[in-house]
Amino acid sequence: MPRRCALSGKSVQYGNNVSHANNKTKRRFMSNLQVASVLSDVLGHSIRLRLTPRGMKTIEHNGGIDAYLLGTNDSKLTPEMTVLKRRVVLAKAKKDAKAAAAA
Repeated sequence: MPRRCALSGKSVQYGNNVSHANNKTKRRFMSNLQVASVLSDVLGHSIRLRLTPRGMKTIEHNGGIDAYLLGTNDSKLTPEMTVLKRRVVLAKAKKDAKAAAAA
């Protein structure tokens, strides 16, 4: 499993440790990935994602994972989130059609 944020795509960066004597050795800057369960109102269950804290804050700011996915262009989403967006759109359309038929 890649060390990549499902929402923003942020991944490992590479650089150098630099000592006081200016010796340089390679190192990796790991992204702060957390496994988070995000509740989807449209799908009716929670979704487990590997997110950075910034990704969690973005979802919260937009009013939930459903609102974020529906309001974001596909070109800005990672492939994993594009698949999730398709599931949400289909579930929302089905839910709206069911509500319209009942009314």
